[in-house]
Amino acid sequence: MEETIKFQLNGKKTEATIDPTQTLLWVLRNHFGLTGTKFGCGMGSCGACTVLIDNEPVRSCQLSVGDVAGKNVVTIEGLATNGKLHPVQKAFAEHDALQCGFCTPGMIMNATGLLLKNPLPTTQEIMDGMENNLCRCAAHLRIVEAVQTASKEMKGGK
Repeated sequence: MEETIKFQLNGKKTEATIDPTQTLLWVLRNHFGLTGTKFGCGMGSCGACTVLIDNEPVRSCQLSVGDVAGKNVVTIEGLATNGKLHPVQKAFAEHDALQCGFCTPGMIMNATGLLLKNPLPTTQEIMDGMENNLCRCAAHLRIVEAVQTASKEMKGGK
């Protein structure tokens, strides 16, 4: 049975009349055309589908769209503001913290959530916070460097 689900999506009030048990991942991709959120493992293990819900990184493949009613959902497409990349997006590009790019949206969303909770993480805290987002391209050191750079930029260069 379909229901009307209302929530914020990338800063805009939105609603969808849809089966509330559909996964958020597929609703984002198929209903809203936001394909930056990737399908990886489908079991919540790889992190490719990570989005922010009320500023918390969440695996969208493990959450039904009904669960986000009344919440704020941000996808990789919603991080940039007025055509300007978010500091985490910018740092990933500057540090070449991607190779194939498939895991990158989930990595960026997870890193953004990490920095919202902990604006000045240590290297170990970054490694611990990012460890559940999988990357097969071995860009791990560049990812850590990118998060460190974004941390500094988000704190105003301090």
